[in-house]
Amino acid sequence: MEDLFNRLTIRGFKSIMELDNFELKDLNVFVGANGAGKSNLISFFRMLRCLMDGNLADYVRENGGIGDILHNGRERTRKMYFEMRFGERGYRFTLNPTTADKAELSKEARFYKRSSNGWWELGDSNDTASLLVREATKNDNTLDTMCSKYVYDTIMSWKIYHFHDTSSSAPMRSWQSIEDNETLRSDASNIAPYLFCLREEEKPKYQEILNACQVVIPYLRDFLLKEQKYGKVGEDVKVNLSWRTGSSDFPMQPHHLSDGSIRFICLATALLQPNPPSTLIIDEPELGLHPEAIRILGELINAAARRTQIIVATQSPLLIDQFGIEDIIVVNRQNDQSVFERLSKDSFDKWLEDYSVGELWTKNVIQGGIARE
Repeated sequence: MEDLFNRLTIRGFKSIMELDNFELKDLNVFVGANGAGKSNLISFFRMLRCLMDGNLADYVRENGGIGDILHNGRERTRKMYFEMRFGERGYRFTLNPTTADKAELSKEARFYKRSSNGWWELGDSNDTASLLVREATKNDNTLDTMCSKYVYDTIMSWKIYHFHDTSSSAPMRSWQSIEDNETLRSDASNIAPYLFCLREEEKPKYQEILNACQVVIPYLRDFLLKEQKYGKVGEDVKVNLSWRTGSSDFPMQPHHLSDGSIRFICLATALLQPNPPSTLIIDEPELGLHPEAIRILGELINAAARRTQIIVATQSPLLIDQFGIEDIIVVNRQNDQSVFERLSKDSFDKWLEDYSVGELWTKNVIQGGIARE
């Protein structure tokens, strides 16, 4: 994939004291025990997206203030440093704590290998407003703007999916505006209008999603996705995830879907979407799924990784069974910090003759279980 997000450095962020020049590939499956640091890695991606959106101050506040984001607090860590490489391009910045327990963005820089300067220092913003975003959103075609725009557009295209809320009041089970169909939202709150749009405009892709769902939910005949007008004529038109079983014409409603079923529908839609983001990040996709559904999920993830970059955080032995050993990155907690290690096939060749990857994880041959310091 052209200019893949292929290198990451994080220093001083939450449980991640030091992750230096870590290599990312097309498929990256992070596994580890509870509290190892997988969620903090996902949180980094959320923070970066908030920075691009202009919402970094909100992210800091919602995470307890800058003191709770610094690795082991202010006394241990004075600042946070982040660096990303996208093939020939790159981006780096520093976050400093303020006396008001907020964040100050400084030392922003962008990189372009073909430029004579390489790294170009953008400077300090003295607040949470990104200078790269300011440059990327200028209405001109200068080299400076285009270099920043590439990084900005790439990060803005990332999607972080987390389908944890499948409760009766979850937005994915509700009526949704039919106009909200451009991309699948991170919590699938627009799953019905998004599928409606695919059915109308991308019928083969819609059918592919439906086929995948039918493997896991064999009694699902099709989604109804009927429009419903709300309010006066000409006002909002909504749609919900109604459906039919194979043996009945009775219209089933979203609340008739089990938690695992509706979660799998969302996962299949995210992984099979026709225009995937440059990087697709999924946190704990195995939650609530039947073992056979997890196996199918693994197939979908592998297929999606041939079209876009995939980052998955999981602790399911059955799910990691679906991947190659070199796709696995083990996250461990050592000396009060998260440590990341991509596995090597050479190190496990003998073991893999008799055991699967998931079995090696369960037996703690791949060391990533609960550890007591």
